[in-house]
Amino acid sequence: MRLMIMFDLPMISSRDRRNYRRFRKHLIQEGFLMMQFSIYVRVCSNTQSAKAIERRVAALTPEAGLVQSVMLTEKQYQAMHFISGEPSTDILNSAERTIMI
Repeated sequence: MRLMIMFDLPMISSRDRRNYRRFRKHLIQEGFLMMQFSIYVRVCSNTQSAKAIERRVAALTPEAGLVQSVMLTEKQYQAMHFISGEPSTDILNSAERTIMI
């Protein structure tokens, strides 16, 4: 299971920029990896853990702007098409790093 967070936050005032930096920092601390500038993704063990992480992210979301999430199965994520550019071969962005106990 993958949890993807997509956001568009305002960057007008210094407060907006601070909120953006804090939100991005919290995503990274939660284990998200940047796919693109405003799209972060994280591998989750199951739907229940993805929903729990989604609730934690929602609690940290700034009031202004747009933040969206989507849960994808591994099969859906692996079926992603790259129209331009190359897919990352980084092990951090792979299902291989998930260990089930």
